[in-house]
Amino acid sequence: MTTLSINAERLLGRLCDLGQIGRDGDGRLVRLAGSDSDKAGRDAVVAWIRSAGLEVTVDRIGNIFGIWRTADNADEAPILLGSHIDTVIDAGIYDGCYGVLSGLEVIETLKAAGYAPARPVAVAAFTNEEGVRYAPDMMGSLVYAGGLPVEEALATVGTDGAILGAELERIGYAGSEEPSLIRPHAYVELHIEQGPVLEREGVPIGAVENLQGISWQRITIKGEANHAGTTPMSMRRDAGHAAARVVTFLRDRARNANTPTVATVGCMSFEPNAINVIPSRATFTVDLRDPDEQRLQTEEAVLAAYLEELAAAEEVTISVERLARFKPVTFDRGIVELVEEASRKRGLASKRMTSGAGHDAQMIARIAPSAMIFVPSLDGISHNPREHTPDADLVAGANILLDVTATLAAR
Repeated sequence: MTTLSINAERLLGRLCDLGQIGRDGDGRLVRLAGSDSDKAGRDAVVAWIRSAGLEVTVDRIGNIFGIWRTADNADEAPILLGSHIDTVIDAGIYDGCYGVLSGLEVIETLKAAGYAPARPVAVAAFTNEEGVRYAPDMMGSLVYAGGLPVEEALATVGTDGAILGAELERIGYAGSEEPSLIRPHAYVELHIEQGPVLEREGVPIGAVENLQGISWQRITIKGEANHAGTTPMSMRRDAGHAAARVVTFLRDRARNANTPTVATVGCMSFEPNAINVIPSRATFTVDLRDPDEQRLQTEEAVLAAYLEELAAAEEVTISVERLARFKPVTFDRGIVELVEEASRKRGLASKRMTSGAGHDAQMIARIAPSAMIFVPSLDGISHNPREHTPDADLVAGANILLDVTATLAAR
């Protein structure tokens, strides 16, 4: 049985404290990337990192790193832990923040215990993981991994018209270091599951072995506006009806398939958006996900073929814009096995699983062996103020991260 454990009171207290930073006038937690509330959250995290005696580094995209080095390991590549602290609108307090604060807690626990790592250990808080204000999501880790030029990312215009680079300057988190300065030996991200599997099966630890591929598209259908009362149904070029057909097509196909494919239409708007006018334009998003790249490509192709048929049948024109595309990720088998081993030693059941959500780990996996640890989410709820994980599960997950980190840093 492992005897070293994290300071539960400190970790849980910081989670609660950070969860109160960024509340709006209605009490909603809103820390969008580059905002004043993002600055306040970053300031708190940096203060905690400094109080732990760690070196603080901020790169040009605003990623924050707290690094624990010693004279004996300063030249080695670090073990990197972390996640993000930006949120969606009206968020819960755990998503992302749990991984950052647990990473810091692991380092503080190891330092206090007199542990002498063969490698540095660092914690990261990546910029704009959620992608609410700036697209794409997971931007900070994508830039860090070399998947997006930093200048292009800094020039991104937000939903409110603000430029990311200027906002990072404004809030004091436009760092001077190049994102490629720190390259990890390995990366481990602890996260709430954001799904119902672990809670439903009564398993406290998820050893995440892969992550779904993600395809985001924006579809625009153009028809013809006309009077809702005088235009016969057979003579309509109804963009709204055509959009509805796409929604039902995607849902029926995914529900009837014997695969883990999921499909979601999350945003939709009509023009002219009047109760008595046939829509002339419908614009909506499609989110396709599957852990198998070939299946994901098949679903994309099937959708494209359906849109072509639909355009002819409804006498509308359809255009498609690619918003984001990430291939499925297979995490490092050795780190996944370390998660399972640490769980066994602490007497905890674990389950190998797929992440249905995107995470910074999928970007870091491009440049270093990576894996994730999940803990249960009550009712599978996330991106919602009702997001909750029991304290005991939060502490258990942080202790597994502690054990895995100690093993990796000893090598």
